[in-house]
Amino acid sequence: MNRIASYFKSLLLLELLQGMGLTFRYLFKPKVTVRYPMEHIPKSNRFRGLHALRRYPNGEERCIACKLCEAVCPALAITIDSAPRASDGQRRTTRYEIDLFKCIFCGFCEESCPVDSIVESHVHEYHFEHRGENVVTKPQLLAIGDRFESQIAAARAQDAAYR
Repeated sequence: MNRIASYFKSLLLLELLQGMGLTFRYLFKPKVTVRYPMEHIPKSNRFRGLHALRRYPNGEERCIACKLCEAVCPALAITIDSAPRASDGQRRTTRYEIDLFKCIFCGFCEESCPVDSIVESHVHEYHFEHRGENVVTKPQLLAIGDRFESQIAAARAQDAAYR
């Protein structure tokens, strides 16, 4: 009996008629269009955009070169080199690079950081014009962190109850 029913369904093209009915139903409804550069949709507090390195309030960088973010990165997009500082002997990063072409913006680096140094900001409007600009270096990451620190801190404080 199933074969006969499926034969008549395929003969009468019922699925096609159902699809056309759905198309005509939405054809005359008002459309919802976001005019992107002028209008922005709200983003979640947990949105993961461009990476940033944060500093302590006294201006010292937070990264202690534990290399947990490099180890946990599934795309192997993070490269870290470290050395002890001459002034006090604490280990700090000498090279911190993120290849944004490799990065899948999973947030594992942010979750693994014990001092909340590497974060993903709400910045999603960035582009590259030349080869090699996809690798973001430590000074660039610190500059992004300095520029958007107030937004990053506000988003972290708002999301603190869920961490």
